[in-house]
Order: sequence, then structure tokens, then C-alpha cells
Amino acid sequence: MTGERRRHTSVRSYGDLTSTEVLAAMRGATLVWPVGGLEQHGPHLPLSVDFDIPDALARQVVRETDGFLLPGQPFSARSLPQSGGGLHFPGTVHIGGAAFIGYLTHCLTALSALRPARLVVINGHYENEALLFEAIDGCEPARTFPDTEITAFSWWSMVREDWLGEHVPAFPGWHAEHAGLTETSLMLYLRPESVRAGRPDHDTPPQAGVYRHPVDVDLMSNQGVLSSTSGASARLGERLFWHVVDTVMTALAA
Repeated sequence: MTGERRRHTSVRSYGDLTSTEVLAAMRGATLVWPVGGLEQHGPHLPLSVDFDIPDALARQVVRETDGFLLPGQPFSARSLPQSGGGLHFPGTVHIGGAAFIGYLTHCLTALSALRPARLVVINGHYENEALLFEAIDGCEPARTFPDTEITAFSWWSMVREDWLGEHVPAFPGWHAEHAGLTETSLMLYLRPESVRAGRPDHDTPPQAGVYRHPVDVDLMSNQGVLSSTSGASARLGERLFWHVVDTVMTALAA
């Protein structure tokens, strides 16, 4: 079966289980949770990019593992100027950092009672990552998840350096790959109808790990785009999607 056909087969949804079925279904099962966000992605991409990409990857991991898909977490930590354009651009719906950690902690604690064999959390919003990891670690997984293997990652962490060197030679860093080449290509592959025609470039991506106030919005980005969209294509998005799926499955097997 081709990759494209595999992507369109159905997945098992956690929400479709009944209360009397769920504990037995979780025994030996992989539970996959996409965590995303609603954030501005320039004039050409929808607000849902940071949710759409991890959701699509999570669905494929569920297919590959014969697991169950948890409903995705659609909201995120706040967008920052140096990695998401910040709140200078409308559309971002965010949760404060402390509240976000608390929310995730409560969800994880409730999930721990199900005792799945494996919990896979796939993040799609740059600013979520540290907070997500803190929430998991703060749950003391050795105590709350004694029988569960947890693997949590941002999807871009599964992109190998050699793949980037071949396909994205002028890579600006993941903090600045916001609404740029990789996200635009993935959306052209996953949801082409949602991508608008105008795809601006930004020639001076922000530095990683540097916060500035006050910020010059026009210098920082081009209409919310932090790097280049030139060369984006559905073909590149397809290659990137299946590259990430393959590296995720290799990591889970290890």
C-alpha cells in the first residue's frame, strides 16, 4: 500500500470507546495525543497549522501502531516574537504558561489511570515544548505511569540533519521556520485547499534565544512570516511528512 493510501485509512479513536470498554482496550495499547495551537501563520497559512501537522502525524502513528487517537489539544502557550511572530498579529489563542502546565498535568494524571502500554505526545507549537516536558516530568512518571512508556516530542525534532541538508540547505533554525518553507510545504501536502496564493519571504530571520523589547514588527517578520517560503511544494511536504513518520516509528521501536 502506498504512503498516500495509508494516510487515508481510518484510525481508532479513544473517544469512540465506552466506559466499559476503555480499560481493556488500553491494555498493551499505544495512546497518541497531538498537542498544537491556534497561532498566526502569515497571510498564506491558516491559524490551525500548529494543530493540523501534529494531528496528521498522530493519526499516522496510530495507524502504524494500531493504537488509539486522543482528541487533540488545540490551544497553546503564547506566541513569542522571535519564534511565532508574537501577539502583534491577530489570531493567536493562548493559555498562560503556568495555567498550561497545570492543564497538561491534570490531563496526564487522568490518563495515567488508564495504564496504556505507551503514551506518545506529538507537539506542533514551538513555545509549547518546554512547558509540555515540564508537565510530564512534574507528574513524576515513575510513580504515576509505572507501567507506561512515554515518548513526547515536537515533530521537527524528528527531522534528521542530513535530510535538512539535502532538502532545506538555507535552513534558518526551527525557531524561525515559522510559516516558512517546511510548514508551507506540509500544509500544501496535508491541506492544500487551506493555503493561500501569496507566500511572502523574510530575508532576516530572528536570532534563536534572543528576546527584544521594544520590537520592530516589520524588521522581525514579513506579515508574520519569519523566514523563506520560496521552494515550498506539496512534493516537499510529502517527503517531509513521511520522513518524520519513519523517524518516529524508528524511535518508538528503539
